[in-house]
Amino acid sequence: MSRAMQCQSCLRWGSWVQLQRSLSLSRGTRAVHVCAASVPGTAGSCFLRKILRTSSISLPRGYVVHQGGSGENSVQPSSSRHSQSQLRNVASSGAIKKHQKSLSAWFSHQPNEERQFGPSFSMDAVHVDPVIRESSLEEILKPSPDLTIQEQLQQPCRQVISLHNLFDVDACGRQVRNVVLYGTVGTGKSTLIKKMVVDWCHGRLPRFELVIPFSCEDLSHSHAPISLRRLITKKYQHLRDVVPVLGASNLKVLFILNGLERLNLDFRLAGTELCCDPSEPVPPSAIVVNLLRKYLLPEASIIVTTRPSAVRRIPAKYVGRYAEICGFSDTNLQKLYFQMRLSQPGCSGEGSREGSSAEQENLVEMLSRNLERHNQITAACFLPSYCWLVCTTLHFLYFTRTVPPTQTLTGIYTSFLRLNFSGEVLDSTDPTNISMMKYVAKTVGKLAYQGVMSRKTCFSEDDLQQCFEVEMKTESELNLLEVFRSDVFRFFLSPCVQPGKEHTFVFTIPAMQEYLAALYVVLGEKKTLAQRVGKELSEVIGRVSEDVAVVVNIISKVLPLRFLPVLFNLLKIFPRYFSRLSGKERDAIAHTMAEELFKEEDYYNDDVLDQINSSILGVEGPMRHPDEAPDDEVFELFPIFMGGILSRRNRAILEQLGCSIKNLAAFEIAKAMKKTVIRKSHKGLPPSELMDYLFFLHEFQNERFTAEAVRSLRTISLTSVKMTPLKCSVLASVMSTTCHEVEELNLTSCNLDSSSLRTLFPVLLRCKALHLQLNSLGSDACKEIRDLLLHDKCVVSSLRLANNPVGEQGAQFLAEGLAGNRSLTHLSLLHTALGDRGAEAIAQHLAHNQHLQELNLGYNSLTDTAALRVVEVAKKHEALDKVHLYFNDISEDGKQALHSLRMDRDGVRALVFLTAGTDVSDYWSHILNVVQRNLPFWDRDRVRQHLALLLQDLESSRSQTANPWRKAKFLRVESEVKKMLGKLQDGTL
Repeated sequence: MSRAMQCQSCLRWGSWVQLQRSLSLSRGTRAVHVCAASVPGTAGSCFLRKILRTSSISLPRGYVVHQGGSGENSVQPSSSRHSQSQLRNVASSGAIKKHQKSLSAWFSHQPNEERQFGPSFSMDAVHVDPVIRESSLEEILKPSPDLTIQEQLQQPCRQVISLHNLFDVDACGRQVRNVVLYGTVGTGKSTLIKKMVVDWCHGRLPRFELVIPFSCEDLSHSHAPISLRRLITKKYQHLRDVVPVLGASNLKVLFILNGLERLNLDFRLAGTELCCDPSEPVPPSAIVVNLLRKYLLPEASIIVTTRPSAVRRIPAKYVGRYAEICGFSDTNLQKLYFQMRLSQPGCSGEGSREGSSAEQENLVEMLSRNLERHNQITAACFLPSYCWLVCTTLHFLYFTRTVPPTQTLTGIYTSFLRLNFSGEVLDSTDPTNISMMKYVAKTVGKLAYQGVMSRKTCFSEDDLQQCFEVEMKTESELNLLEVFRSDVFRFFLSPCVQPGKEHTFVFTIPAMQEYLAALYVVLGEKKTLAQRVGKELSEVIGRVSEDVAVVVNIISKVLPLRFLPVLFNLLKIFPRYFSRLSGKERDAIAHTMAEELFKEEDYYNDDVLDQINSSILGVEGPMRHPDEAPDDEVFELFPIFMGGILSRRNRAILEQLGCSIKNLAAFEIAKAMKKTVIRKSHKGLPPSELMDYLFFLHEFQNERFTAEAVRSLRTISLTSVKMTPLKCSVLASVMSTTCHEVEELNLTSCNLDSSSLRTLFPVLLRCKALHLQLNSLGSDACKEIRDLLLHDKCVVSSLRLANNPVGEQGAQFLAEGLAGNRSLTHLSLLHTALGDRGAEAIAQHLAHNQHLQELNLGYNSLTDTAALRVVEVAKKHEALDKVHLYFNDISEDGKQALHSLRMDRDGVRALVFLTAGTDVSDYWSHILNVVQRNLPFWDRDRVRQHLALLLQDLESSRSQTANPWRKAKFLRVESEVKKMLGKLQDGTL
């Protein structure tokens, strides 16, 4: 029976909505089992397969241990006392202990993706078992109930079986010997098997005396005949002394066959002969078949892991129990997983333990609240592998203090796909042997791209049919589609939980839609029919051109057929012409990237990192009313992923997944991007868009391209962008590609702290104008600024620190920096809580500075003494000619003393009031503008009092002058002050 016909009864052809029903089968149960183990989700799958292929013990991809037996009851023959004694000696010998130690060492290794969670995160640290539900072949083949996600979450526990009970007797009282453990991609099969092996190694599975894991992927690469005993000793050399007695009845052995879908098994006697001798060489597939038949080592227990499409490869009569891994079908399991993952010591990296612990707890709390809302993330986290992705993304967003060159968001998603799909072919029985990821890129990628272009995230059954079925022409294509629907579909797409859209599908993780759309474009799958035919013709002509050239040259020498070389040269023009068309295709990719990166309708959205954070943790506040119109969908990650996929590291990983992007193609796309991306970036970008552009450059990982792009950025404004440690690291990393000076860096209201300034230190050194207002920078941050000002490469000429809690201690640090600095000309300390003692510290060190021209100490509660002290020092300063002292606690006497200052006589001008003797100050509009700009951050009552004093001063000065022109100027300024006071009273300012 063909694969298509086999799957037809399981999933009705043409009905994509039927997939929603099948989801409930794997999500409708709830159970929890927490114990020591290792990598969550499927994050360990690929890594373990790599170990199995490269290690001397050649462990299988599914390394397992657990209790059980297979088939029916069999009569155990009695053995002699000598044999029993020998068995006991073997079981207690050092051979099995060495085997346990070897397995434990290999299976305890963590992939690189796990090391980011800190040194304390190890295999024995935490593990949450997914739900396992007992099933049957009939349930696998028949459709499951049509349940929504909300209904699934409310389903009671049913048919749940624990890992330790898989080999218990069945309902008829027969001992189970063969167990088939199946689940779709991402449900945690490999991780669960890994946990079993480690548990056995540590003595936590006493039912079995010996566990022998095999990787079916490993076995599929060998066709040479080999005996079972030789196969075991080849993979596990420590078992040489145990193998001779494997057939004895008292040794409880468990064989693990991980990834059965990689083997083509034939259970017909005509296809695989019977073999009961463990010493007889037969093909590896024959060994597996006879083990499952219970003809070879009938007393051995066997657990098989596989994807749903391959379950029927084993006849039902050889299976004692079917069990389905349903993932985390209970939100409590999801919460427990996140609690354990995100609360690990060392997860947050460096920094204060108390602060990091509080941040970890806050993250877990926000994530739990979002899960309780039954959002789309709840549906996504049914799959343990997606729980891993959520934790990894949160770790990247919150605990990245410095960005390693290879750590990117695109890299996280690419590694995630590698952990789940590396080495996987969609169907081992198909002659094309297409990789699973390549098939996903061609089909799901097309759906994702069409969604991005039409700005939609929900897809109907018709949408799915158009993307997956419209080009189905052969039996092979139909079979591949059925395998995909059975094994992989729910990994990428799940039913929408939004009311009224239950019969539509969305991407399980929203960002995955943009990643796959980007992969679809970069791989060149977005082609017209003419482009596809042209490429195939070009390849054919190119392959035969050299052979034809030789033949034509020989014939032309023998026969006078001079026109043949001419015709042949004309024929060779086609590949050259097509190569030019390919170049235009890469120009189109670069153009698409630029257009999507700089879309004006997305200019005032949050930056992409904040968008990802909101998609995971949710948005705090009242929920949207069902009747309220939804916001337009935003796909700003799409072009960023396009750039990230082109990086060398991600291309190397995608090559392992069967998605090849040649170096020449990447080079030509980057070359085309210089004409589009860099040119479009020259126009002014809003702060959030500029942050996205910097993040794009970081993801692209092309140092030469980034250097050229950054060199054109002379002014960088990131006002009001929440500069997390990650964003600071991205900015520092991107700017480090060049050493040019930056005219202005505006980081106003960016939530900076001392650690942020340390990260940005190399960038700040190169900035002439530095805006750090409204960042809650205290004394610790001022210490960093002092070191910045004292650095011999510092070029900062204008430093604005207004509205920061600098305080007296911070003023001391700034004064020390000011004394030794040679570049600073303008310093603003407006509203920084200096007080008299802080101003005194500034005044003491000001004498050692020779370059400062303007100093703003407004709104700092300075009294006459401090104000006059600063002015006295300013008089003697060579360059300082302007001191701002407005909105301070200066008395009438102090006012008169400061009014008497003359620029021509004293060399300094003090800006205190809106008047200058009997005339209006030249800086009155500047002072009022400063007040209006900073009013949201100042004490309104105090501002009202100061404005009233300024108004009295204006009225007094106006009464002292008889000049009508001056009176008119006074009246104009008075009207502006009164207008501001009126708005303050009404609360409209």
